Amino acid sequence: MCFQELKALPEQIDATEFESLGYQCYWFSAQKKGYSGVGIITRHAPVNVVNGCGHELYDSEGRVMRLDYSWGSVISAYFPSGTSGDERQNVKMDFLNHFFDHIQDLRKSIPNLVVCGDYNICHQAIDIHDPVSNKNSTGFLPEERDWMSKWFDSGFTDSFRSLHEGEAHNYTWWSFRANARANNKGWRIDYISVSGDLNIADAGIDPSAKHSDHCPSWVKLVV
Repeated sequence: MCFQELKALPEQIDATEFESLGYQCYWFSAQKKGYSGVGIITRHAPVNVVNGCGHELYDSEGRVMRLDYSWGSVISAYFPSGTSGDERQNVKMDFLNHFFDHIQDLRKSIPNLVVCGDYNICHQAIDIHDPVSNKNSTGFLPEERDWMSKWFDSGFTDSFRSLHEGEAHNYTWWSFRANARANNKGWRIDYISVSGDLNIADAGIDPSAKHSDHCPSWVKLVV
């Protein structure tokens, strides 16, 4: 299970209940308290754990962590949102470029990757409840959507869309405003991207889980 936007330091997270169920817990928090951060809990011990993506700013914000296994790697990533203004939108675009290059380089040695996370981008019009009024909104900007197309064209598969092509009204995030969730006025901004020889047996979204403004996405892989 991959988590994003922890907003907590490791010592602030009570992992005892997870551990009692047989999980090992790995957290990579932002240096700034109450901000960002990612984590992965797993029943299968990794052979290696890597925190960060080789960029001082993004690593200080706790945005990427990777667990390596004999068959490949699982990555939990929290992309910047860009919602607080032009400066952070520029940071977001820089992150996208850096992350793309980082992952493409990683694939040379680890071709089987599962990149889970809050990408903070809707790829296609079907992924957002109102593509017309949001055409100039961060998270649905043309340059962000072009990046998603480049990402999937580079050899990654959108696990959910690969099995649910053309199915509308499947979202993973809803604003807390205007009763958006009850009216299913959402955005699909969370993805599980898969590369290499991993076979996608099943994939889905679980909107019944209402623990935050996001809901879980999941995938079943055959290694």
